[in-house]
Amino acid sequence: MTSSAPLVAIVGRPNVGKSALFNRLTRSRRALVEPVAGTTRDRQYGEAEWRGSHLRIVDTGGLVGPDADPFTPMVRVQVEEAMEEADTILFVIDGAEGLTAADRDIADLLRRSHCPILLVANKTDRKSARELVGESYELGFGEPVTISAYHGQGIGELLDCILETVPSAEEPAESDRLSVAIVGRPTVGKSSFLNAVLGENRTIVSDIPGTTRDAIDTPFEFEGHSLLLVDTAGIRRRGRIERGIERHSVQRAEAAIDRADVAALLIDQSEPTAAQDTHIAGYVEEQGKGLILVVNKWDLAESTAERPNFARRVDWRYRFVPWAPVLFTSALTGAGVRDVMEMAVHIGEVRNRRVSTSLLNATMQRAIAEHAPPTIGHRRLKLMYVTQAEVRPPTFVFFVNDPELLHFAYRRYLENKLRSEFEFEGTTIRMVFRRRSEDRHMAAS
Repeated sequence: MTSSAPLVAIVGRPNVGKSALFNRLTRSRRALVEPVAGTTRDRQYGEAEWRGSHLRIVDTGGLVGPDADPFTPMVRVQVEEAMEEADTILFVIDGAEGLTAADRDIADLLRRSHCPILLVANKTDRKSARELVGESYELGFGEPVTISAYHGQGIGELLDCILETVPSAEEPAESDRLSVAIVGRPTVGKSSFLNAVLGENRTIVSDIPGTTRDAIDTPFEFEGHSLLLVDTAGIRRRGRIERGIERHSVQRAEAAIDRADVAALLIDQSEPTAAQDTHIAGYVEEQGKGLILVVNKWDLAESTAERPNFARRVDWRYRFVPWAPVLFTSALTGAGVRDVMEMAVHIGEVRNRRVSTSLLNATMQRAIAEHAPPTIGHRRLKLMYVTQAEVRPPTFVFFVNDPELLHFAYRRYLENKLRSEFEFEGTTIRMVFRRRSEDRHMAAS
């Protein structure tokens, strides 16, 4: 989706169904939907298409009274920034509950907005809404569009109304956007890192664990490359995950890793060997993604001269992903942040790298000549042919006489040869071994 597509902001008090409407418009389940006021805190962006027109949709946190929640001032800033950049605002009220004082306060705020306001009465499938919707005319935004986001009622009519208020946008060209997920435990500085990359307070930053709940997608241009940055909720150990919102937040974080190309794993320099960090790195490797180990808060380190020794400690702790580069940053000062983004772009290019079949077979032939496979029960592994089947991650299929003769140490040897010869830095590579009769010979022989 191009950034020139019109932006539609969804605004309202907590628990009126804004996130359910966001999910309905974007045909996704990216925004958390819980019967708990204040579930959404950061801006969440998505894409919608209707009658050949393309829209960007932004979900916002609920506007509440100043004493209702410690995050209220920060949520309000996020909402106001969304309103400022929007082309149209959807003011969502609970049609089944009737107007509240909070609705009237929000209406006063919206009257100062520079863009069109569409009043949306949600939950109007309920019987109580029939008498209460009429109260909404008091707000001064005309006739409300009545919908049920949960059941999908009235969504087409709402989209028609939106298209009447927004400027037209050309259909965007398909983009090979690199998706970078920012992952890690709670309070390691993920949101601060995202804000440092963007140069703005894109997400709420707090010392309170669990501040970020959604996976927040942000399109971003970096040195001519189109990127999608995904800030995720902190991932805790399974046994420490609470039910409800936090459980769903962790699921969203893992889903963000699943759809990312590269994961930047932020590690607190004061706790470099935390077990949960290695669990996250293992999950990234299992999903076949690129990985950068980012030691954050390096400005708090006792001495920057300790960086080589510290890097060796990290390398040892993460020896199961020896291909992952280790970088040092300070999200607070911005030091090293650009290096991380440059590495992410580089890894994205590496993940798309293809090696010719002839070169692959010649390389593997030399590797076997230099170090023959071990003999197992009077038999030895024989390699007939190898080819690259896929990219993202680079996947290689080895045709051998018997896959059961492959020792794990020799598998690692072949992987190291692939990495050193073709510079597959920073990404998982897949190696698949299949049986083939011995009358097939290596193409390079």
